[in-house]
Amino acid sequence: MRSFVTPKSALKMRGASAALAIALAMGTVVGVTGFADTAHAQKKDKKAKPSYSKEYIAVYKPIEDAVNAEPTAVATVKGSIPALIAASISADEKLATGNILYNGGVKSQDQALQLQGMNLMLGSGLVPAENIGQYNIVGYQLANALKDTALSRTFLKAAIDANYGNETTSTDDLRFVLVESYFADGMYDEGLAAFKNAIAIRKASGQVIKEDWYKRGLSVAYKAEQVPGVYEIIAMWLPEYQSPGNWRDSINIARNLNDYKAPEMLDLLRLSNRVSAMQNKMEYIDFIEAADPRRLPKEVETVIEQGYASGVVSRDDIYVADSLKTAKTRMTADRADLPALEKDARAASASLRTVSAAGDAFLNYGEYAKAEEFFQKSLGMPGVDANVALTRLGIAQAELGKYDAALETFGKVTGNRAAIARLWSIYVAGKKAGATS
Repeated sequence: MRSFVTPKSALKMRGASAALAIALAMGTVVGVTGFADTAHAQKKDKKAKPSYSKEYIAVYKPIEDAVNAEPTAVATVKGSIPALIAASISADEKLATGNILYNGGVKSQDQALQLQGMNLMLGSGLVPAENIGQYNIVGYQLANALKDTALSRTFLKAAIDANYGNETTSTDDLRFVLVESYFADGMYDEGLAAFKNAIAIRKASGQVIKEDWYKRGLSVAYKAEQVPGVYEIIAMWLPEYQSPGNWRDSINIARNLNDYKAPEMLDLLRLSNRVSAMQNKMEYIDFIEAADPRRLPKEVETVIEQGYASGVVSRDDIYVADSLKTAKTRMTADRADLPALEKDARAASASLRTVSAAGDAFLNYGEYAKAEEFFQKSLGMPGVDANVALTRLGIAQAELGKYDAALETFGKVTGNRAAIARLWSIYVAGKKAGATS
């Protein structure tokens, strides 16, 4: 490869030894070294034997002289640039042309000219391998400054493919810059795909994923209502950063992105209760309303007592106190009826309504083996709402410690309950990991 000289207006770019403070947010542009006079370069670097035609040199030399003169001289030869590009036939000529245009652009503060030069240099195929990433970063910055985000991403991807990084910015950082570029252009599918790819690569190398990265992806996916993308991010984030607050955020995302009625809300709040994510009075009231103390009295009683114990729910709240009274009254009659309900539900002639009621009743009272039996039976009956039965079967299996079975069951849930099942699956996977660790 030919030798380089460094004009006063440019910084030397010689691979990893050249510190490139890319300052992505600032859009800082770094200069590239200039080539020596092409005729002299041919004589000096006999080993490389660059290929320049006489016609090319005739067009090139006046432009080089202008670039090496005062900054204002660059403007006087801009009209000759198309002819120089047209005369650039060989790879060496394209590289030399790209370099002189880039340095002319730096000197005259013409970013469009710099970008044109950078494109030619990279397109020549002669940029040293150790400089590919660095040159593409400069191209990214120039295209970004000129508001050509599509082109800037092309450069950025090439820099990433070259595994470019320096003291302040890693290749992983660049991957997330690419994600943000897609998000800024409203290209959410592409952005989320790039996000998941960046996470997967970092995980594969055994590195920690910053929670802020997860939260950024989650925020964008949620605001853009990207489904199932938002739940895919939750599935990556929660296992690594489990906390009641993070669970609550995830559950609220599902609530806000779906129009849930009482049956769906109940199964979502059942999970919220198990992960200690119910943190205000209204969530307890929502649970009471979804469960109904007349239908599922034991669960209502348990949740209200938890609310009292946590101090989140005041004992002075008349609605909650009345609901607790109704639940306790109902449990007395309920428990007496359970044996008959169990017998009727096991009968060969049992109706779907009876079998489903038995599953709900035993789930309510924490008799999970019986709940599993009846929800499983209901799935083989005509008219069953399979997604409801599968959700509650999965809950029963999870409570029994049948984690693999529960994960398989939740995986079959579709429709508007898919998000609920996905969240339950994350919970079950965590329980399974804890049981086997």
